[in-house]
Amino acid sequence: MLTHNLDVEERSQWLRTTPGALALCQPYYCIESGLFYGRAQYMASRSVRDGMLLFYTLEGAGLIEHDGSQILLEPGMALILEGEQVERCRTAPGQSGWHHYWALVGGSGVQALEPVICPDKRLAPIPLPREEVLPLWQALLDGTGCETAESAVSQALVIHQILAKMARQQLTGEAGQANRQLIEEAVAYIRAHFDEPLCLDGLLTNAHISKSYFLRLFRQYMGTTPYNFLLCYRITRAKELLAQTDLPVGMVAHQVGFGDESNFSTRFTAMVGQSPLRYRKSTMRSK
Repeated sequence: MLTHNLDVEERSQWLRTTPGALALCQPYYCIESGLFYGRAQYMASRSVRDGMLLFYTLEGAGLIEHDGSQILLEPGMALILEGEQVERCRTAPGQSGWHHYWALVGGSGVQALEPVICPDKRLAPIPLPREEVLPLWQALLDGTGCETAESAVSQALVIHQILAKMARQQLTGEAGQANRQLIEEAVAYIRAHFDEPLCLDGLLTNAHISKSYFLRLFRQYMGTTPYNFLLCYRITRAKELLAQTDLPVGMVAHQVGFGDESNFSTRFTAMVGQSPLRYRKSTMRSK
């Protein structure tokens, strides 16, 4: 449902499309986009279930109201939130206007990046340099409604670039420096001791945070859980040993931290798509 007071200048744009089969196969696709020159009384309230909303302020300021909180979007600030979360967005009080881009986007890639950009669903503006994202936003707007194969692929790439910039800002910004260092230390410990029995309590020895918070931070910065990261790292080291040495599979399993050959072979096959011996033979053939 959408209610609004579109107090916008005539040069404003609002474009809609219905994504076709190729677009829906992409990890990112656009459903609607707009460039609004909102005046002082501009207001929109919507609840949608088919995507997430992106905003980027060019001039003036906007106010996003949701769940009792208010997020001020000043120039150079971006925001992503679930469409069904929006209660109201409007020109911020005291502002004569809100000049901004916006888009309703969907796809598996959007859903995967949303926890990185908004950990624990905490809504916060993200600063993005205007000179970097303005061409991307304009390309997103220009491509909405083209409905060609080329535009479907191009739109996906543009949305990915915008979201990737937001994600990188969250992961590398000064605000998260302490959390980033904590996870980097945990990852370094896993890599140094991957061939030993490891447990979550060991990683938390010097962290001084709860298990649940550590797991959320690890997933935000690494994109997976500590256990799955350890498994992937062990399997990668196993690939190297299988390809570069003649060690028996059982010895490879032991050297990368698996307790027995059977468990190692099962894990390896599930993650790689072929058994350790077949993997070894395939690397020999490729040489």
